Amino acid sequence: MHAEILSVGSEITTGAKLDTNSQWLSLELAEIGIPVVAHTTISDDLDAMIGALRIASERSDIVLMTGGLGPTLDDLTRDALSAFLGKPLVMHEPSLEHVKQMFSRRNRAMPERNVIQAMFPEGSEPLSNPRGTAPGIWVVVPRPNRFSPCRIAAMPGVPSEMKMMFRQQVLSRLDGGDRVIRRARINCFGGGESQIEEMLGDLTARGRDPDIGITAHEATITMRVTAQGSSIEECREKIDKSRVAIVNRLGTLVFGEEDEELEHAVIRLLQQRRASLSTAESGTGGLLAHRLTGVKGFEACYMGGVVVPTNIAKRELVSVPADLLADQGPISAEVAQAMAEGCRARFGTDFAIAVTEVPEFDPNDPLAPVPASYVAVAGPNWQRTEQVQHFGDPAIAKSRTAKSAMNLLRLSLIEGV
Repeated sequence: MHAEILSVGSEITTGAKLDTNSQWLSLELAEIGIPVVAHTTISDDLDAMIGALRIASERSDIVLMTGGLGPTLDDLTRDALSAFLGKPLVMHEPSLEHVKQMFSRRNRAMPERNVIQAMFPEGSEPLSNPRGTAPGIWVVVPRPNRFSPCRIAAMPGVPSEMKMMFRQQVLSRLDGGDRVIRRARINCFGGGESQIEEMLGDLTARGRDPDIGITAHEATITMRVTAQGSSIEECREKIDKSRVAIVNRLGTLVFGEEDEELEHAVIRLLQQRRASLSTAESGTGGLLAHRLTGVKGFEACYMGGVVVPTNIAKRELVSVPADLLADQGPISAEVAQAMAEGCRARFGTDFAIAVTEVPEFDPNDPLAPVPASYVAVAGPNWQRTEQVQHFGDPAIAKSRTAKSAMNLLRLSLIEGV
């Protein structure tokens, strides 16, 4: 048994909005052992929607639709289902009464157009929607060439309404698959996507169980582990074995799991050492401070930071010597180190992180030199600096620099300096 998801709306196909519903539904289906084989996004086009329904119902046992159940002329899901089934739309009086009550509770007159929301393909079943005016639609479609019918649920596109309807109205109608699916994410930093894949070797081979896929986001590499089994315990055992194998091969490149970011790892290590941290930022505009203060319990170790985007600020706030700035320039290892040392002295912390400006660059100019920024960490009687080279999208340069700075401190703390 498998499912697919149809997301309806020109606002999605044009890129004006992101389709988060499909991601959420896929994770929910995985919890009951039903794999999803396809996500299809369709504009508000009747013929396209009918065609997508035909294809989906032939190849999948369960089809979940979201969107297109509103009252406006471009809300065509019920019309598409009616045409696909060859059944007329008929009025469902209890649903009409629900829509009227929704407007009445808000002290608003119901537009005549909203009557359409109480119309359903003949033979289908309405799905109640306590949070909105758009009931869902449930229909079972016989398939002459298949042993089992296809079950279709059309739900609102509003995430809060869709989630409640799925859990209260749809989930109980789905037979769980005979396999359990569980997922885990393992995050690392400091290596490229292809380098990490090479280090993992056979762990990422196609057809392996658990399946291990690799994705990259702003220089963070994530291993997505997907295990299938007859029980939750079997899946967890497979994931645990893969986790050990990944850490053994990647070592300190691994910093966390699931939603953990580098700042979580840094705060955790500082708390373990009962050590304090401050930051000085030039090219990241306070991004380091923003990330660190987003971690629960940061107050125990993060004492604050300064943004020093100009040479004057570097001299006045973190005591970078004027002659050093003149000799080396603001984007240099020496200035990054001086910023970190001056920041540590200013705040009286055990450690300090500093980042220089991020140079402007055009990634489409093959003859331009590879741009670089610098990060530094200062600790008791020691300093470390690192050059951060920027390839590809300039939009992630600040994030890459901030992450590199935190990772430099993380590695230093792991090494026990």
